[in-house]
Amino acid sequence: MFVISAPSGAGKTTVCHRVLESIPDLAYSISHTTRPPRYGEKDGVDYFFVSEDEFLRMRESGDFLEWALVHNNYYGTAKRQISDCLGSGKDILLDIDVQGARQVRDQLSEAILIFILPPSWEVLEERLRKRQSDDEEALKLRMSNARSEVRAVREYDYVIINDDLDEAVRNFKAIVQAERCRRSRVIPSLNWLSISV
Repeated sequence: MFVISAPSGAGKTTVCHRVLESIPDLAYSISHTTRPPRYGEKDGVDYFFVSEDEFLRMRESGDFLEWALVHNNYYGTAKRQISDCLGSGKDILLDIDVQGARQVRDQLSEAILIFILPPSWEVLEERLRKRQSDDEEALKLRMSNARSEVRAVREYDYVIINDDLDEAVRNFKAIVQAERCRRSRVIPSLNWLSISV
C-alpha cells in the first residue's frame, strides 16, 4: 500500500495519474468526500461524492479505513475498496491527507508513506491561484493548512520535490519498484526457496 500526501496545489493528483498510467498492477483508491465536484470531475472516477449525512453514517458504521475533515469537507477511504484491491493481488495507491496517513500507518505499519512537496511556498500559491477554483478566503485557508501539513513530512518514508513533473514521476516510480523488490516481499512468494526472511 502506497500512501501519498501533499499540500493542496503540490501536484500530487497529476503525479499519481501519471504513475498509475505507467505501472502495472497498481490500483487507485477512490476516496469518498462531501465536497462538491469540481469542473470535469466524475462520481466514482475522481471521488465518490456523498452527502454529509451519508458520510457520517458510513463513519459510524466503521466503513472507513481512515477519514478526515479537510478544508471544511470530509474525506475517507472505504475499507472494502482496499480489501477488494489487495485481495486481487494488486498494490494500491491512496491519495490522502496527513491525518488519514497517520490513521493508515497506525493500522498498517507496512504501508509506504510518500510526501510530495512543492519547490517553494511561492510556487505553491501560484499553482493554487492558477486553478481558479477557490476564492481568496479559501486560498488563504489552503495555504495555512499547507504550512501545518508540511510539518508532518518527517513522518513519511519518502519525500519527492515536484519541481519538474517528469522527474517527480520518475522518482515515484522508482520508489514503487524498489518497494516491490524488498526481501520481505519477494522471498515469501518463492515457494522453491526454503529460507526464512
